[in-house]
Amino acid sequence: MSSGQAEMSFLEHLEELRWHIVRSVIAILVLAIVLFTQKSLLIDSLLMGPATPGFFTYDFFCYWSGRLWNGDTFCLDEMPFSLQNVEMAGQFSVHIWVSLIGGFIMAFPYMLWETWRFISPGLKDSERRASRWVIWVCSLLFGIGVVFAYYLIVPLSVQFLGGYKVSEMVQNQVTITSYLNTVSSILLACAILFELPLVIYFLSKAGLVTPQWMRTYRRHALVVTLIISAIITPPDISSQILVSIPVLILYQLSIYVSAYVHRGRNQDAKMSS
Repeated sequence: MSSGQAEMSFLEHLEELRWHIVRSVIAILVLAIVLFTQKSLLIDSLLMGPATPGFFTYDFFCYWSGRLWNGDTFCLDEMPFSLQNVEMAGQFSVHIWVSLIGGFIMAFPYMLWETWRFISPGLKDSERRASRWVIWVCSLLFGIGVVFAYYLIVPLSVQFLGGYKVSEMVQNQVTITSYLNTVSSILLACAILFELPLVIYFLSKAGLVTPQWMRTYRRHALVVTLIISAIITPPDISSQILVSIPVLILYQLSIYVSAYVHRGRNQDAKMSS
């Protein structure tokens, strides 16, 4: 093949990639516009839910803390902070921003599908058939991470950070931008964190990770998990434990995934030898 043909093929490849990206961006924008028009559902019901005393998580923990420990730590009559806007276009900008984030979350499975469509022509038939499940698993893990963050990590963070005071003389008046940035960053961080088993699957496929290696560094993984939990949760022990438990479960699941891939690699090596 001549260099001119090679250059043309490369440009055509980039052109195809560009259209996959364009379609993904269009999907995000369309869903963001839909969410933008549903302001009451998006803002009042969803994003402001953890900032209201009657949120499901607070009622759940209030009930069980009273039944198990006779305590009322999670029982809220009112939130220990108030939300405010201090910029002229602040609320409008926030409305656009959260709509885009919501559009990204909702379009995530479609973006994965576009990515698979771009990669699949370069795969073998057996690899193509075996990789179709990746879209569903990745989307499922992403969704579980979002739900886990929304119903557990976000309420704990909002309650702790919104109620924490260095002095009774200082009242917490949180800007709407700060509140929504905290909520969105936690949602995305947990969603990405829950992709760990899939990441380990591909690293194991590439031979970069083995189950023996993961078992050897299990204690190190525990330390890393605690550090990650401390970053994405408020600095109290109960919140860090609640986040660490599912992450450690995901790590153990990733060991099984790596072992499964490793057995397959060994069988393929025996058949080819």
